[in-house]
Amino acid sequence: MTAQKNDPFSDFLYPFLDNQEQGSLEAVLDEVRASTLQKAAEIATMRRNFFTEQGKILMAAAQSMAAAFGLGGQLLTMGNGGSATDAQDMAADFLNPEEGKPALHAIRLATEMGVVTAVGNDVGFDNVFTRQVIAYGRPDDILVGFSTSGQSANLLAAFGQAQKMGLLTVGITGYDGGKMVKLGLDFCLTVRSTYIPRIQEVHATIYHTLWTLVHQILPSNREKP
Repeated sequence: MTAQKNDPFSDFLYPFLDNQEQGSLEAVLDEVRASTLQKAAEIATMRRNFFTEQGKILMAAAQSMAAAFGLGGQLLTMGNGGSATDAQDMAADFLNPEEGKPALHAIRLATEMGVVTAVGNDVGFDNVFTRQVIAYGRPDDILVGFSTSGQSANLLAAFGQAQKMGLLTVGITGYDGGKMVKLGLDFCLTVRSTYIPRIQEVHATIYHTLWTLVHQILPSNREKP
């Protein structure tokens, strides 16, 4: 059995399947399966290493975030590129919780395109989050920033402003933490890897765990029967 010939779509997307015998196709599928299992094992190992090393820090961050929410604080999230989507997802989770949990106010700074483009064009991209922290931030609020490298200048500037204003600051980063780990943030959670896709997969686990812990700690949850 051979792959269908003269199919431009298949030829473009799957050139390795063209004119391959069934045995060769099975070999390709075996390779894909093995690669998938290897990647899953790598992710599991990275998650286990992170929680072994920094689980107590993560718990302390969740406790501080819950305390801030309990005082009426709001969550501000930020990031660039793929980290911006993580920041957006984190804020969306807090805004739209599962049934039985309170909605917590959160603002996704990377989605404010009018502000981002105006500040980026008129002042400079390094200030796109700082200006929003100045406008939205209050002392009981929380600023969470995602950067796989820990080197993003606009996040570093926004964290510096947040520290001046008394916000709770939580950095989620990779590699060795970069410049972010040297800022003296309240909490800096670092996934020790240089491979960005794996870093971001563990980042997703981190903020989903923070979401779970915050809701477990909040007084409104503890008071429920």
